Amino acid sequence: MTVQNENPQELYLEKLNQAIENDEIDFFRKNFLALHPYDQAKFYVTLHEEMRMRLYTYLSPKEMSEVYENIEELDDQKNLISEMEPFYAAQMLASMYVDNAVDVLNELSAEQIASYLALMDAHAAREIKQLLHYEEKTAGSIMTTEFVSIETHQTVREAMDILRFEAPTAETIYYIFVIDPSKKLVGVISLRDLIVADGNDKISEHMNEHVVSVSAGEDQESVAKIMKDYDFLALPVVDFQGHLLGIITHDDIVDVIDEEASDDYSKFAAISDVDAVYKNPISAAKKRLPWLIILLFLGMLTASLIGRFEKTLEQVAILAVFMPLIAGMAGNTGTQSLAVVIRRLATGDLEEESKMRLIMREAGTGLITGSTCGLLISVIVFIWKKSLFLGFLVGFSLFCTLIVATVAGAIIPLIMEKLKIDPAVASGPFIQTLNDILSVLIYFGLATTFMSYLL
Repeated sequence: MTVQNENPQELYLEKLNQAIENDEIDFFRKNFLALHPYDQAKFYVTLHEEMRMRLYTYLSPKEMSEVYENIEELDDQKNLISEMEPFYAAQMLASMYVDNAVDVLNELSAEQIASYLALMDAHAAREIKQLLHYEEKTAGSIMTTEFVSIETHQTVREAMDILRFEAPTAETIYYIFVIDPSKKLVGVISLRDLIVADGNDKISEHMNEHVVSVSAGEDQESVAKIMKDYDFLALPVVDFQGHLLGIITHDDIVDVIDEEASDDYSKFAAISDVDAVYKNPISAAKKRLPWLIILLFLGMLTASLIGRFEKTLEQVAILAVFMPLIAGMAGNTGTQSLAVVIRRLATGDLEEESKMRLIMREAGTGLITGSTCGLLISVIVFIWKKSLFLGFLVGFSLFCTLIVATVAGAIIPLIMEKLKIDPAVASGPFIQTLNDILSVLIYFGLATTFMSYLL
């Protein structure tokens, strides 16, 4: 007989479930609070509502805030906060890092936001309000105001005293930002440099004056690129006069990168929101239908073009056999080129002077792949159909189509970027449908021109 060993983690969580059911508060608190906050959040979202209502009586708003901050889905956060007693929820939000609390509140209605802010203490509410007015997906909307700053005239010993006092509530202490008496950002000093410096030295003697910062209105995608390029753990955010407003930490940027990648993938797949897969079918369909309807009309344009070559098809029906092959290859190579360019644009590796080089490189790639695939299909068609000219026509059409599709895949996102449209909107289905139209025009245009050789 085989005995299956149960997962120790599952057994542990089962004991926590039993502790809630049996109202064993001390046992639950001891074991639940020993878990990592991420594991606490995973356990919390699996509970049914009755069990969660008990859990709120076991944990203080401060303890609950650490659990709540680690819930991955904003939709889950929005739904779960609505079941909490309003005062408890407000105190929990006030205990969270300000930027995380703002992320949650941005998902709620104006009435809910006003209610929670009214129930918080004045200091917490004021800090949250400061961030709420920043436009979404900007540096100001993702920064935190919980950081450590010191002034240039202070000594290293005084700075260490400030750090000890503020560290428990600061989101990060690895960088300490230096300001002048008017609160303008003038330097930065690392925790390491602060520790090894002499206690009587002035901060101005050790700080780095060359500080990289971003404005509050900077797009979050640009902020992510700066932090990636410089390998920063934190990045200061300033206003137009250089006053230090807050900092953006690496964990916030990880969330931004995940959000931007999801957004780009959604657009690349012609879906409004890739996360709609987690919603019900009606919601998912609403997200996808707009693009599908656009692509449907583009498909009708392709069908009408084929209809214009009806006489050509009637005279040489064999041409229809190779139409899916040419259209499919055009879509594939166009999508490959599109992916390369969008990736370069997204990472910021594509400078203005290199755009023409990129187009020429993609054109060269299309020339090589077109020549290779065109020659190969010519030989195959000749052997298969015993027609030299048919083989040449299919091969030359494929050659021309692959070059045009590759160049189109490179140029279209560059044009969109120039017009201030997100290049990811030039999605795979969109470029594939466009290349279908181009391939039909090339293939049947050549076939009609050289019809006498086919008959």
